[in-house]
Amino acid sequence: MEIKLTLNGKPVTASVDADKLLLDFLREQGCLSVKRGCETANCGLCTVLLDGVPVLSCSVLAARAAGHQVQTLEGLQQEAEEFVGFIADQGAEQCGFCNPGFVMNTIALLRENPYPTDEEIRAFLAGNLCRCSGYEGQLRGIRNYLNWKEGKTNG
Repeated sequence: MEIKLTLNGKPVTASVDADKLLLDFLREQGCLSVKRGCETANCGLCTVLLDGVPVLSCSVLAARAAGHQVQTLEGLQQEAEEFVGFIADQGAEQCGFCNPGFVMNTIALLRENPYPTDEEIRAFLAGNLCRCSGYEGQLRGIRNYLNWKEGKTNG
């Protein structure tokens, strides 16, 4: 079947099998930040934004994205650039495998709630599996970024 969607701001038309996962479709389109992890929709590695809402691309058929906007980390580099250094400074990117999912969910969180509490950050990132860092580094990095941003705005 043929699908048309917008991927990272660009129109895409492609032929896909009815059972093609959005994860596989995106990787075929060169979006290698979208990772295959657990294949059970439990780890968050395959998180993308579908019409601005984070979804697990391993549990969405590519055909379901037809007519919609899909954003991957490749299309959000500029938006992510400001805060990813703060996460890295906390040693929260030890192996780096989970980072794209964390970054995608952080972007969605900050779009929805520019100044979240620590509990709101934890709740938003709860679906991301990280075996290296224990999650506190990501929380500290996001908190440091928010403190920096607030100082920059009020300074």
